[in-house]
Amino acid sequence: MTSSPTRRLTAEVTAVHRIGDSAPHSAFTDLVRHAGRWFCAFREAATHLSDDGVIRVLTSADGRSFRSAAVIRQAGADLRDPRFVPRPDGRLQLFAAAAVGQGPTTFRTLTWLCADGQDWGEPTPVGEPDVWVWRAAWHDGALYGVGYATRGPRFARLYRSTDGIDLRQWVPTLFEGGYPNESGLVFDPDGTAFCLLRRDGDDATAQLGRALPPYRRWSWTDLGVQVGGPTLLRLPDGRLLAGVRLLDGEVRTAVCAVDRDRGGLTELVALPSGGDTSYPGLVWHDDLLWVSYYSSHEGRTCVYVAEVSLAG
Repeated sequence: MTSSPTRRLTAEVTAVHRIGDSAPHSAFTDLVRHAGRWFCAFREAATHLSDDGVIRVLTSADGRSFRSAAVIRQAGADLRDPRFVPRPDGRLQLFAAAAVGQGPTTFRTLTWLCADGQDWGEPTPVGEPDVWVWRAAWHDGALYGVGYATRGPRFARLYRSTDGIDLRQWVPTLFEGGYPNESGLVFDPDGTAFCLLRRDGDDATAQLGRALPPYRRWSWTDLGVQVGGPTLLRLPDGRLLAGVRLLDGEVRTAVCAVDRDRGGLTELVALPSGGDTSYPGLVWHDDLLWVSYYSSHEGRTCVYVAEVSLAG
């Protein structure tokens, strides 16, 4: 992995709180601050790949002590990988995939809207069947979402929507080659977009994409490292952080600095983690990096929130 030569960041884990351990398998997290409170969403199920997944939403006033705010179920479906998206209208949006059946499994992206983080109501299907909208973000009055094909031919696709519900193809083939899938997506105030894209299969190195408005044309840099469960966060000073699972030896969930100019990841700190682990959510608040993630390093697969201090 490579690093930027200037203003080198350092990171230290200052606290870790186990917040989700009531199910046999608690995993695939996201974290957000909304209306002055913390919300953490994750999947509860029997195992990593069982067909009984529900979404648990926890809430907290201080980011350390959490209580249940909601449980979201969908009859006949395994709900997977919830992702929060704060909306310009002040509501909170949640995306997740409904997996149905076995051999083959079909996937449909669902979304929910909520004002208080607790009453989520009924979902609305968005996008296209078997194109999983993994990560989305609002910028300049529009929501952009990166989806990936869950069956061949494999590709990543960029969607755009002015209401967050009616997702239209914006870049039908955002990336192809290998098996592109999970992603992180952020925007600079000047409109520059960055996408951190996971790949699996024979060509399993992650890609960093960059585009200017209107986001029709993207340039990609091969990062030369395999990651899982990626997410991106832009710090107030413009530097980019990634939360990922690293697979270069001992499996772990880590926070990395992203070289936005040359491409590259530099591991800043590994969170207490191991085995079945990753899928972090990142929030910058009160001059601390708050990270939700899941891990099985203590035996059962549980959800944690870590506080990380940054310097440099």
